[in-house]
Amino acid sequence: MSLIIVVFVLGYTAIAFEHPIKVNKSASALVTAGLLWTIYSTIGSHELVAEQLKEHLSGTAGIVFFLMAAMTIVEVIDAHDGFEVITSRIHTRSHRVLLWMIAFVTFFLSAILDNLTTTIVMISLTRRLLPRQQDRLFFAGVIVVAANAGGAWSPIGDVTTTMLWIGGQITSINIVKTLILPSLVTLLVPLAIISCFVKGEIAAPAETGGSEPRGKASLRERNVMFLLGIGTLVAVPVFKTITHLPPYIGILFGLGILWCVGELLHHEKTDEEKEPLTLVRALKHIDMSAIVFFLGILLAVAVLESTGQLATLAQWLDKALGSQSLIVMIIGLVSAVIDNVPLVAAAMGMYDLRVFPQDHFLWEFLAYCAGTGGSILIIGSAAGVAAMGLERITFFWYVRKISGLAFLGYIAGALTYIAQYKLLH
Repeated sequence: MSLIIVVFVLGYTAIAFEHPIKVNKSASALVTAGLLWTIYSTIGSHELVAEQLKEHLSGTAGIVFFLMAAMTIVEVIDAHDGFEVITSRIHTRSHRVLLWMIAFVTFFLSAILDNLTTTIVMISLTRRLLPRQQDRLFFAGVIVVAANAGGAWSPIGDVTTTMLWIGGQITSINIVKTLILPSLVTLLVPLAIISCFVKGEIAAPAETGGSEPRGKASLRERNVMFLLGIGTLVAVPVFKTITHLPPYIGILFGLGILWCVGELLHHEKTDEEKEPLTLVRALKHIDMSAIVFFLGILLAVAVLESTGQLATLAQWLDKALGSQSLIVMIIGLVSAVIDNVPLVAAAMGMYDLRVFPQDHFLWEFLAYCAGTGGSILIIGSAAGVAAMGLERITFFWYVRKISGLAFLGYIAGALTYIAQYKLLH
């Protein structure tokens, strides 16, 4: 069993140091998963290992299918310039007012989309509104915090929350009710402080383009695909509640409908005109390396769960720290340095649903901490990495200007959730 732990640590190290060693983290995750299951099969019962692998693959496939469909829907909306429906309605000349508007649009948009896509959309908007890069830096920092906070309270807004939802640890309506206030506090604390330093007016009236979309889709096609795509994402929790089927069935069903509607909308166009707008193109352009990474890391963590290593770790943490709140908050802080997907996957394996039932304090607080803790460092989330690349934000600028405020927001939101939980229970 010690060999399994050593291999996992080495694989995790390779994932964490993806850039220095110049090996894609998806490749490291797949190699780690393959090695771990191979080692486990040589020291355990072949029948038992095969049965456990089938069981874990079922849950992992549900998450992978869901993410693949969600990414495709977002890609199709973007291909039709669908997000212009939202961004074209932002008109203000005040930097401070614009900052608050951008923050709240990001917060709620991230609850529907993933935080990475939302960050890219909102930073693209600020680049059109604010020509000077120096003016946009604080906006980018707020967008990162808002995107991560917005994703935490929605079952479809963040990968880790989606994992907990599909895994049965949380329910959709309950997570919205319990986490929206703490997540909002997480945003408001740094936003209120940063807005004190953002002054002045935009030199020219805010321009977001004309009423027509920038791509080859017509205004009608843009609006239809935007409304249907967003409607599909929002309807998935409702579909699960009514049918009791797994979420990936609902989102794949919606993807099929969106595909059919897209084909009918563009049936009169030539193949060359239609190609950039099709679902086929969207499937080619989604981030498949991210999908493969989730697959690899979830299967790797599954070995630790099957061999009982995660249960042992949970018992040790309980004895050493003695506080579930402290354990989960530390997981959130660690997610500022290490990817939160394997952290949450490990936590799901550490704690049994029979002991910690659905919508337990542990799962709700984990969704909050893992979703928002990544904002403390710019490398701690996909949203932060995207902002870092798009606006050329340096690691140390973010540490000096944003990290401390994001940490205050994280602590304030955590205390808000704990106080809210005690009042309601």
